[in-house]
Amino acid sequence: MVAFRPEPRAVFRHFSYLSGDMMMKRNLPPFLRSYGFSLLLIVSIIFGAILGIIFKKDAAIFKPLGDIFLNLLFTVIVPLVFFSISSTVASMTNLRRLGRILALMVLIFVGTGLIASAVMIAAVIIYPPAAGASIPLPVAVDVQHLKASEQIVRAFTVSDFPNLLSKNNMLALIVFSMLTGLATSVVGEKGKAFAGFLSSANEVMMKLITFIMYYAPIGLGAYFAYLVGVFGPELLGSYARAMMLYYPTALVYFIVAFTLYAFLAGRGVGVKKFWCHIIPPALTALATGSSMATIPANLQAADNIGVPRDISEVVIPIGATVHMEGSCLAAVLKIAFLFGIFQMPFTGVEPILTALGIALLTGVVVSGIPGGGTIGELLILSFYGFPPEALPLITMIGTLVDAPATMINAVGDNVSSMLVARVLGGKGWMDSKG
Repeated sequence: MVAFRPEPRAVFRHFSYLSGDMMMKRNLPPFLRSYGFSLLLIVSIIFGAILGIIFKKDAAIFKPLGDIFLNLLFTVIVPLVFFSISSTVASMTNLRRLGRILALMVLIFVGTGLIASAVMIAAVIIYPPAAGASIPLPVAVDVQHLKASEQIVRAFTVSDFPNLLSKNNMLALIVFSMLTGLATSVVGEKGKAFAGFLSSANEVMMKLITFIMYYAPIGLGAYFAYLVGVFGPELLGSYARAMMLYYPTALVYFIVAFTLYAFLAGRGVGVKKFWCHIIPPALTALATGSSMATIPANLQAADNIGVPRDISEVVIPIGATVHMEGSCLAAVLKIAFLFGIFQMPFTGVEPILTALGIALLTGVVVSGIPGGGTIGELLILSFYGFPPEALPLITMIGTLVDAPATMINAVGDNVSSMLVARVLGGKGWMDSKG
């Protein structure tokens, strides 16, 4: 059990009225109280997309407004992750619960990754993504051979403390945060003052997020204007068929799979709460293309859904680093795309099982290693024997699917925390949160 329990959803009492305060309407109907801020974000993103269509490549002028929002989020990520994880672990009087959370988290991450990969395998068999594509192979590229052992060491550790203060070393930061919280818990009475500091700092960080989110409508709208204006034409070129497959498949997975997971976690109430509060983090991920930048909004959404903080503040930060369902979908698409370009049939047990394994490695294991995206693409080339010249082809696919893939990655972390809460807390886990 958890010794420290913050005031339930204190942060979200302020955040849930964000849209009402901005529109100066305190007495909103129930629908707007639940979805007001989400609707505001959707309207701002639609407006940004329209600006992107109008300005085309010149829409890059809006990018600085989006960069401000992204920079604010990135600035708060390191202290937020450290204080959230360390305070959660420090407050645990039963460390066996932490072990169960981590074990369940890994099982759920692997299970959902396998499901996502299987869904895309079925999709590419039905609708081959490279049929009719005419893309000349680029010139040979210099492919660096990375040592797996060195990459693993770099992923989980750093050589100096200041290196922890970077979003590029998130797994190392998570390990350090968990060890700090564990040490605080083990020393007992002597560590109470430090545990109180960690808890207080965590509350301050959560409040800081609510301030940053006031700027979200402007920041996300500006980023969408930039994305639509600059990358929109690429979607109509030789990669159009691949995008026509990925985007609808990702949307169906986003709606159907996550609704199913939320139902398994909390039945009808779980589905309602999930969709009521998941839109802000989903749109943040879609616009910024960063799971890391979505951690703050994701933690807030989980808090409002009712996920216990000792679960959400462990599962979501770790999931943002090593749990990528959208990347599993993308990995299968890249493999099938190369099969089509090189006139190879994507059929038979061996190619499909290999694709399933590579997608799982890419989305759940390799994603946590620095440069994991490149490593995953190199895995695809080496496993199937594709030439190095094929690397830029799948790199472009990765760029074009990045936004929806990141949205699925981030939202998958949230619903995974709900599933962990369901297993640990039983059927009534949501009732205990009020």
